[in-house]
Amino acid sequence: MPTLVPDFWSHSGLMHLARDERGWLRPTDAYVRHLLRRPELALVPESCAAEVALHEGLQVAPLKPVAAAELAAMQDADARENYTVFLRFRDGLQAAGTLEAYYLQLMRSGAVNVPAVFIDAVVQALLRNLLDDCNDAFEARAAELLFRPQRITLQDGQMLAGDRATLDMLNETAGLGEVGRLLLQSGALQPTAQVQVLSADNAAQYWQESDRHHFLLDLTHELTQDLSHGLTFKMTRARSGLKALARVLERWVAHLMGVQVLIEPVHQVTDSAWRWHIGLDVESTAILNDLYQDRTVEAERMQRLVSLFTLTFANPAEMRADVAGKPVYLGLATNAEGVVRIKPQNLLLNLPLALQT
Repeated sequence: MPTLVPDFWSHSGLMHLARDERGWLRPTDAYVRHLLRRPELALVPESCAAEVALHEGLQVAPLKPVAAAELAAMQDADARENYTVFLRFRDGLQAAGTLEAYYLQLMRSGAVNVPAVFIDAVVQALLRNLLDDCNDAFEARAAELLFRPQRITLQDGQMLAGDRATLDMLNETAGLGEVGRLLLQSGALQPTAQVQVLSADNAAQYWQESDRHHFLLDLTHELTQDLSHGLTFKMTRARSGLKALARVLERWVAHLMGVQVLIEPVHQVTDSAWRWHIGLDVESTAILNDLYQDRTVEAERMQRLVSLFTLTFANPAEMRADVAGKPVYLGLATNAEGVVRIKPQNLLLNLPLALQT
């Protein structure tokens, strides 16, 4: 019997998107309505008549043209700005034809003119599509790192990634809203986060609870540092979240760039003559750039590295000739506050391809 693939991330909007012959996602009226339900665009008691009229009009005809006068009639400046940005995003999607084309065009342009919430919504939809045949909860949870910032914490020798927004909310309210906030302030309730580490024993729960984003992902290495020769990592977990993340990144590259790559967390990096590297976030990009230029990297910054990876092309002929056959090194690091914010476009824009896709 075929394996039943669970549903997950109901908020991604995949059900409202259509696939073209390439398997890329075409925006639809239903998808635009789905976006209109975002909290940034939701009506509130203070919404003026002009805002209510525009919101209700877009619900009926999501792709209708909106005159500048309709936006100018809104009394609230924030609401006016939110709808202006939303319409720019909506029209960009329609002009590009697919979410994939829009994302690539936006990132390649170097002029990102929509806020992160909309970009993250696109990335989540893309990942939900390319993981549609996935029945591995570790890969699905690892994919969340590409569109939701994570807090990295050390607990009992484990390096754990937890959803930043979820952990912050639980630490502020214990998941009980304003009542929880008051109880925490009074000392009647301890700020314990209602989260659990994803494991083989509870993986089945992930699918039903995926929209809560409350599972921690184990990214543990046993770490030994040798700052004169790089970093040595020794894997200590049979079900490593780092390996799951590597599989997701492979799918990401294949879907959007059309090339097959193999990505592996590395146990040891001693290659002092590497030819190409890509930081998956701002911090690791800066660290790898400094190491590549033989600049000193302070121990405190080096310790922010969560992992390094090697990326190899299945077909070296698809690489630039001057680096063909050589590994590409990837880095993943936290910022000074212990937060990982992956920029998945980095992996697409900086691959050493012979021909741009």
